[in-house]
Amino acid sequence: MTVSNTQWPDSPLDAADMAFALLISDPEPLSIDCKGFSPEAGLPAQVMTLPAVRDWLLAHPRAFPARDAVWAHVIRRARLDGPQWVIGAVGMAMPALRRYARQLRTGYRGDPNDIEAEILAGFLTALRDHVDLAQPAPYAALCRAGWRAGHKARQQAGEFTPVEDVEHATGPRTPQVPYGHPDVLVRRAVRLGILDECDEQPYIDVRLGRRAIEPIAARLGVSTDALRMRLSRIDTRIAQALASGLLTGIASPQAAKELTARAERRAAVRTANRRPAGSGTKQAAAA
Repeated sequence: MTVSNTQWPDSPLDAADMAFALLISDPEPLSIDCKGFSPEAGLPAQVMTLPAVRDWLLAHPRAFPARDAVWAHVIRRARLDGPQWVIGAVGMAMPALRRYARQLRTGYRGDPNDIEAEILAGFLTALRDHVDLAQPAPYAALCRAGWRAGHKARQQAGEFTPVEDVEHATGPRTPQVPYGHPDVLVRRAVRLGILDECDEQPYIDVRLGRRAIEPIAARLGVSTDALRMRLSRIDTRIAQALASGLLTGIASPQAAKELTARAERRAAVRTANRRPAGSGTKQAAAA
């Protein structure tokens, strides 16, 4: 974009809208091939620019399957295909974001741009990480995130939160096992063999950090569904270990030996799955 900084508006939503307008004015504006969606969605079977898709969705407010399909596609592209799709997602949602800003600015005595900035930040955070594409209504989840961020900013305006008087605290403060932090439990699960070391960071990112699963799966070279299944199995193992007290207590030598054996079997299965197709036949022929 060749627009100088002095030409950008002060309003965060106006600036985002200008960026979207510049993006779609390119010789090859961002488009969606609606022929790739299921016929049940009801979208026109043609390539449509993002403004055209947005206008179609606004004209068909009860076309919920179409809205879910379009926004799952847009969110996935925003996470995997670069910042132009992030701008495209904001432009697609601009009517709702402006409506929230008008509602939350009513009676607000502070800078209205602060409300807009918080709405936009909440929307972008959900777009990047927090909306689960395996759940229905991803667009509604994005909008709720933007609304909640703006509403929270308005509520906190002029308020303060008291903190504990640490200067006059008396007595020792020994942390309790597992010290109140989930990361500690995950690290212990790795040491015990409940969780494989290669899965530690993906598990922390998705389950604790609530990061989007699609970029993580792409980085690991596995499908999103495969990573979901892997994390679900880890959830089950950790839940069983917590219920039995194994994860928060002291593991017996027998239990530790069994967990190590299970971890080795999982590693062997993964190694076998990564083996190139036909390698077993070549080895047999050589023998």
